[in-house]
Amino acid sequence: MSPRLDELRTEDTTETASSTPLSETTLAKAALTEAVLADAALPDRSHGSGSPHLTSESSESDATGIPGIDGLPEIPPYDEVGPLDARALSKTLFERLESLEEGTHEFAYVRNTLVELNLALVKFAASRFRSRSEPMEDIVQVGTIGLIKAIDRFELSRGVEFPTFAMPTIVGEIKRFFRDTSWSVRVPRRLQELRLDLAKAGDELAQQLDRSPTVSELAERLGITNDEVVEGMAASNAYTASSLDAQPEEDDNEGALADRIGYEDHGLEGIEYVESLKPLIAELPPRDRKILSLRFVANMTQSEIGEELNISQMHVSRLLSRTLVRLRKGLMVEE
Repeated sequence: MSPRLDELRTEDTTETASSTPLSETTLAKAALTEAVLADAALPDRSHGSGSPHLTSESSESDATGIPGIDGLPEIPPYDEVGPLDARALSKTLFERLESLEEGTHEFAYVRNTLVELNLALVKFAASRFRSRSEPMEDIVQVGTIGLIKAIDRFELSRGVEFPTFAMPTIVGEIKRFFRDTSWSVRVPRRLQELRLDLAKAGDELAQQLDRSPTVSELAERLGITNDEVVEGMAASNAYTASSLDAQPEEDDNEGALADRIGYEDHGLEGIEYVESLKPLIAELPPRDRKILSLRFVANMTQSEIGEELNISQMHVSRLLSRTLVRLRKGLMVEE
């Protein structure tokens, strides 16, 4: 059945409702409809979609005078509505939405029906991002938020078709989602947009030049400096991050990335001892400190140190041994 307005059928229904006294059954149906609307939901059709639909019985109840709902055409299951019919029915619903007060159950019902009728726009927009790593369900959910925003902003008086108005809002919401959540490392928005510009310019220049473009060629194409191009390329590395536990390719004999980049830094073992020795060395006499410096910093031999200080090599050896014993005992006391 086409959801377009059947004027004759609507007039007959209205005339019958106004000329015939309401029966108890009809009043009961009207009361039931009001109760259901109070819960912000209407009875489901037999298709199990979980979405509210108007059945023929609900249309009869609507004709009894529920504000904002009477006079609407019968709405078939949403998966049976074609694009042209959905556009015509959406126009009728937008006209009714303008006459309803925001926050009422009737307003919510018409608004939710518009969302259901135009979900095909969201799925079409989401299909453009199918190659992304995010689940399609999440992309559709974000696109639905954009659809709701478009419905709230749409005005029939502007003379623009709703799909034309809504698609940029839906796509923009999806792109904003990827911009804010899909980067492994958060970078400024300027660099995120620069990455896209560099990718587009790189593809165009590669087709023209039959080779990868240089930094200077990219900078000239985008009208920016070479440093900005390099900065954008560096920021592109932050879009995705490899796991340290990721296994290599089948033809790669090396282990996981953590096994390849990890190493033992032996210098870390001596940091604690160096920091503990600093106050002990500061307490030594000036000559003992100089001997330690010449021996372990300047790498001079004991004979060279003796010549530097005008003492014998044996004297240097005794002084050095005595100093090392003192420092060793100081470390043992601290431990």
